[in-house]
Amino acid sequence: MQIDLRSDTVTKPSKKMLQAMFDAEVGDDVFNEDPTINRLEEKAAQLFAMEAALFCPSGTMTNQIAIKVHTQPGDEVICDTHSHIYNYEGGGIAFNSGVQAKLLQGNRGKITAQQIENNINGDFDWLCKTSLVAIENTVNKAGGSIYKLNEIQPIHELCRKNNLRLHLDGARLFNALVESNEQAKDWGKYFDSISICLSKGLGAPVGSLLLGNKEFVKKARRIRKAFGGGMRQAGYLAAAGIFALDNNVERLKEDHTRAKKLAECIQSLPIVKSILPVETNIVIFEIDESILAVDFAQQLKQQNVLVSVFGKNTLRLVTHLDFNDADLEKVLHVLKHFKYS
Repeated sequence: MQIDLRSDTVTKPSKKMLQAMFDAEVGDDVFNEDPTINRLEEKAAQLFAMEAALFCPSGTMTNQIAIKVHTQPGDEVICDTHSHIYNYEGGGIAFNSGVQAKLLQGNRGKITAQQIENNINGDFDWLCKTSLVAIENTVNKAGGSIYKLNEIQPIHELCRKNNLRLHLDGARLFNALVESNEQAKDWGKYFDSISICLSKGLGAPVGSLLLGNKEFVKKARRIRKAFGGGMRQAGYLAAAGIFALDNNVERLKEDHTRAKKLAECIQSLPIVKSILPVETNIVIFEIDESILAVDFAQQLKQQNVLVSVFGKNTLRLVTHLDFNDADLEKVLHVLKHFKYS
């Protein structure tokens, strides 16, 4: 049996989650008549002390809708070089909204208010209008690094001072919250929009939520429809999201503990050159030039361990709901005894 550490997106619904899905009451969400979706959206909005929420098929869609609402063609969005919205959403910033990204080199994916201030364009005809700042928490490409609230507050204040919108790609926000012991409601007050994913560590089969004020969500709903994201009896999926929020948030700490144990083992391997600090459930490391990452991954696959290739000599492992202590011991054994060639 293979142990899949390629991503936390590989999780499958538990029997209890499936039962909640089977029991869901549904309607037509395009008509705002799916009671389970309505309940999920209300639950998420209340959790973050925001006015409204919108259920969408994916985090890419929620991020792209947010960019579309907050900008006009020809505008510019400020983000870090590691940002998911720039690297992994199919060029959607340009394709969907006609805007460009100004990339900043932060500290492990985290940018500061000072960096942002230094990169806001002046009010000249020949410059793009800076209209949006987008940050990610946790930062996937930077190894699951975490923003803290005290880092967000000055960014929020700068954006208000300069009439910029602030969006949070919170695909793994709950991983950050359980690690920092901060509250969702405290995060909600700093952002014009927040995207949260239900289908990663929280274990739902599909779905993300976009949160904001009522006016923002009304606009977002129209764009979701234009993007082809209007769903009908999707309450069966929303029920999984409700179950995930009720049952699978605190257990994310278990994923973090296992990731740190993996990191300790990986760091001790002679073939490993460097490893990013592990704060949550993502382990990214670089191996020496004696073997390519793709070959390293293939040899692990032969031992029934799946990992992601993140570069010529870089690999990523992600712990999740379906990776337990027994699986951890098996992977540790493979890593310690495997003959790399």
